[in-house]
Amino acid sequence: MQPEERLAYESRVRTRQVALAGAAGVLVMLAVLVQLPGPHVKVNEETLGLITEHKRIAQDIAGSVISALGSLALGWTLWWLFEAARARDPRVRPAFMGPVAFVAGAITAVAAIGTAIASAHAASEFVSHGNQTWVEAHALVSKAWFVIPEVAGYLGAFMVAISLVLVSLAAMRVGLLPRFMGYLGIIAGVLTILPFLPIPIVEAYWLLALAYLMSGRWPSGVPPAWTTGEAVPWPARQSRDRSQPASRAPRGRTPKPVPQPAGAPAAGSTRATTPKRKRKRRK
Repeated sequence: MQPEERLAYESRVRTRQVALAGAAGVLVMLAVLVQLPGPHVKVNEETLGLITEHKRIAQDIAGSVISALGSLALGWTLWWLFEAARARDPRVRPAFMGPVAFVAGAITAVAAIGTAIASAHAASEFVSHGNQTWVEAHALVSKAWFVIPEVAGYLGAFMVAISLVLVSLAAMRVGLLPRFMGYLGIIAGVLTILPFLPIPIVEAYWLLALAYLMSGRWPSGVPPAWTTGEAVPWPARQSRDRSQPASRAPRGRTPKPVPQPAGAPAAGSTRATTPKRKRKRRK
């Protein structure tokens, strides 16, 4: 595809992609905020976990549906951004990273809904049947229909993290993302598998900022790669430093001479160039 054709295509779908990126940023944050209130288990105990889950079934299912929609929008956004990077530089690798990003979002979405349904079913079975012992709780959470969605969720989160890192790096290298946005996307990917923060604020901020950038309203100006259809890599830091003038004195001003003490030789003079004084003879 020629750069002109790519730019025409991006112009047609820009509104849709801006809406998807913005929706992904809002949904990934809203899914966590919906599930924060309500009772929570402070200890990792299966019996208490199922009893508490039974009290918040509707809340967790609603949060899981919102999270699934956010994961699908995230995967689509990463796929589109990676394809835009490859259109500007076909040497971007790996070439299959775009579809992988979308599949990662789809796996995460299905796993979120599957985990919520499995937890709700296990909690209802535990509360309404049996003697509510640890043996019964452990038997419920050890079944395949309960474990498989959890494993799929871990796999999807790992794939989303890799996708965020590689797509952000590729888009930054071809000039689609400023360095700040590229590094922030990499940090968001790392925080996906190492959740130091209880709320994915970095990921949400990156998605909302990406939507703002693609809309053409970036404060410092849209990167040139978006308008040329070709890769415009950011200059290296060393080359930027060399291009700057060595003197930092303001234009139109000359540095003031440093005052010298009385009797001191002029600046730039040496002992060899200083004229010798004749000594007076004493009578």
